[in-house]
Amino acid sequence: MPLNREQQVMAEENMGLVGKVIKENVHDISHIGLFTYQDIFQIGCVGLSKAAEKYRPGKNKFSTYAYIAIRNEIYNALDYATVRRRNEVVTDAESINSLIMAVDDYNTLTTDIDSLLEAARSRAAGVTAKGIDAIRLLADGYSNREIGELMGGVSANNITAWVSKARAFLKNDPAILAYREAV
Repeated sequence: MPLNREQQVMAEENMGLVGKVIKENVHDISHIGLFTYQDIFQIGCVGLSKAAEKYRPGKNKFSTYAYIAIRNEIYNALDYATVRRRNEVVTDAESINSLIMAVDDYNTLTTDIDSLLEAARSRAAGVTAKGIDAIRLLADGYSNREIGELMGGVSANNITAWVSKARAFLKNDPAILAYREAV
């Protein structure tokens, strides 16, 4: 965007606005993702140049117009970077291997927990055993009301009471305590 001499002078005289906009509107510069502070400053300078190019005297002061243009340019760039980062696909071998290991660890952990709950269920009786069943269903994403319907039309309040009893039982179960210390 070529600026005429008057527009260049206007932009040069207002370079301090870029730093001011960054200071007032971009918080925690260390976590801005793809951009360094210098990148953000350059993006702000692009906004300042656009403001100098499009500004028409009379309605507002240039500094007010430029402040908004700089801020919007920076916000648009940060928004684009956020969308881009969200859509990135991991392709390096090290990251893929660590993801696979995390999934394997998760699967092992859930299998361990599931077998521990099954064993605890066999040692429990009455509503405590039903509470352990309810805990497993809660972990699968069911609500208390849905669990109550699955368990023969029991109220959600009963499910809450059963889960409470089961939690108290599980907190003192030797196999669960041993597992918690091992992990």
